[in-house]
Amino acid sequence: MAQRNRSFSRSGLSLMNPDAAGVDIGSAAHFVAVPLDRDEEPVREFASFTADLNALADWLEQCGIKTVAMESTGVYWIPLYELLQRRGFEVLLVNARHVKNVSGRKSDVLDCQWLQQLHSFGLLRGAFRPDDKVCELRSITRQRAMLLKSQGRHVQHMQKALTQMNIQLANVISDVAGVTGQKIIREIVAGERDAEVLAAYRDVRIKATEAEIAKSLLGNWRAEHLFALKQALAGFDFCVAQLAECDTEAERVLRELHAHEGQPAKGKRRSRARNAPKFDVREHLFKVCGVDLTRIDGIDVSTALVVLSEIGVDMSRFPTVKHFTSWLGLCPGTKISGGKILGSKSKRTANRATQALKLAAAALRSSKSALGAYYRRMCARMDKAKAVTAAAHKLARLIYVMLTKGEEYTDQGQQYYEERYRERVVRQLARRARELGMDLVATTQPA
Repeated sequence: MAQRNRSFSRSGLSLMNPDAAGVDIGSAAHFVAVPLDRDEEPVREFASFTADLNALADWLEQCGIKTVAMESTGVYWIPLYELLQRRGFEVLLVNARHVKNVSGRKSDVLDCQWLQQLHSFGLLRGAFRPDDKVCELRSITRQRAMLLKSQGRHVQHMQKALTQMNIQLANVISDVAGVTGQKIIREIVAGERDAEVLAAYRDVRIKATEAEIAKSLLGNWRAEHLFALKQALAGFDFCVAQLAECDTEAERVLRELHAHEGQPAKGKRRSRARNAPKFDVREHLFKVCGVDLTRIDGIDVSTALVVLSEIGVDMSRFPTVKHFTSWLGLCPGTKISGGKILGSKSKRTANRATQALKLAAAALRSSKSALGAYYRRMCARMDKAKAVTAAAHKLARLIYVMLTKGEEYTDQGQQYYEERYRERVVRQLARRARELGMDLVATTQPA
């Protein structure tokens, strides 16, 4: 114990950022603190209007400030963050949970002073934020995800209106937002009530017969429910138009991010998901990062677009793959006390890239690839949630290697993974047998 204590420095904290300022973000006003020797009034309040934000930046320049720390409060920090970056300041966006003040001393003035002191001693670390173009793509991708949720709610409203009229269309076709469902609903809104005529719009891929569809379309055509159906269909069409605009804007931003030439190699033929963008996302993503992320089993174009829009292609902020998986919240946690491991559960996170990777990992359950075999092996060892996290962790490591080294991923197949796993098990058993003074002898198994 005495030997361990000698390694600690007794000189105290050293001033690492003497030109640091702290900002407490608010919706209507921001409180800013600078070192005490820079101004007679080291703590000032500025309104959130643009003119006041420019005055805030001017005051920081007069005080000789070079770096600023602020909390990530809602979306109120974004205008000030972008303005200070344009003015040449180094801006750190810090997690509010990491900079809690002493209990019982909570005020806006004390918060900005506390931020300034912590940043002066180099105790704060800024959050990851990609460059401006990637942020633009990220904003469009998040807007698109929000529109998809709104579109789903309008589909639910259509189903509710049909159910209230006892139109059991959802019980004979799998999706009322599909080709057959949309044709029938649009004809109902247009005024058609004949069940036989409506059932004739059945697509050849529908398993139900026209007679079954016609039977489901006999209901009570009440005016208020028809009005609700019309409103839900109009909202659905509005979301479709908005999604088309998002796709156009996303394609424009992706073109501006092109940094590589060539075309992605032909891989597995996959069907296009309904909610995927309507342009060739795979080709654009290949020209942005130089590798084809969709070659990884479980990752489709939508998942690759979400991941790249959240992290970009510059991985210099993550020195190693462990830093990257830790930022994603996919690595095991370290909860140790008294030399005893109390828990290794991964931290909870709202990272959109993490959520996309977990969805991709869950899609590996029926894959005949090495990743699919790994996921099923994890499911046999632990519960499904942990297996999904473990598989998502492996996907994140593959993405990091592809983006940093520019190497393409090649799937070795399920049989290759099973053979490697068997070799590992045999090697471990042989080592265990040697430790016990025994020999492991292989015998041929009957066919």
